[in-house]
Amino acid sequence: MIDLGISKIALIGAVALIVIGPEKLPRLARTVGTLLGKAQRYVNDVKQEVNRSMELDEFRKMKETVQDAARDVESSIRTGATDFEKSWSDTATSTTSDSLSGFEVFPEYRHPKKKWRLKRGATPQWFKARSGVRTKAQSGAARVARFRPQPSRKA
Repeated sequence: MIDLGISKIALIGAVALIVIGPEKLPRLARTVGTLLGKAQRYVNDVKQEVNRSMELDEFRKMKETVQDAARDVESSIRTGATDFEKSWSDTATSTTSDSLSGFEVFPEYRHPKKKWRLKRGATPQWFKARSGVRTKAQSGAARVARFRPQPSRKA
C-alpha cells in the first residue's frame, strides 16, 4: 500500500490548507473520511464474499468425496450381502437335503414367572408386608364387613 508517514501527512495537510482554505477544510475532511470508510467497507465485503465462495467450493468438493465414499461402502456391503445370501442358501439347501437327525430343536425360552401385561410395583412384597402397606384393594364396606365382630350364636 502507500506509505504515509507523519511528515507526508503534514505536507498534504499544509497544501490542502493553502489551496482549499480554512473555511472549507473541515467539511472536506469529513467527506474524505466518509468516502474512505465506505471504500474500506466495500473492500472488506468483497474479501468476505471471495472467502465464502472459496469455502463453498471446498464444501462442495468435500461433499462429493463423502458421497463417493458412501456409494463405495454401500456397493461393497451389497456385494457382501449377496455373497452371504448365496452361501446361506447353499448351506440351507445342503442341510435340508441331508437329514436333520444331527440337530436338536429346542422351544423358545420363556421365563416361568414373566407376565408382560401384568403391571408390578417396584416395591417388593416382603417390604410391603413388613411395613404394613395394603397390598389388596378393598372397598370401605368390604373392609368394615371383614373386620366387624361376628355375633355369637347362642342356641
